[in-house]
Amino acid sequence: MGIKGFLTKKMLENQLKHMPEEQRKVFLRMFEENPDLFEKIAKEVKEKKKSGQDEMLAAASVMRKYQPQMQELLKKMGHTT
Repeated sequence: MGIKGFLTKKMLENQLKHMPEEQRKVFLRMFEENPDLFEKIAKEVKEKKKSGQDEMLAAASVMRKYQPQMQELLKKMGHTT
């Protein structure tokens, strides 16, 4: 993982700090499996925030967009949704 991936992981950890530890571990493992997906998600959330959208709404809409890819990643990792 390069410096960009490391920084994205740290940002993700910060965003997930209020999430239960087990869920946080799953998300971080998903990130490690496919950092490009999470970098795309972070970039799109940032763009929506820049255009004035609330952070929670921006994150929710982007996560919905990438839900199929995230579900596929969970299946690949052996988790059920």
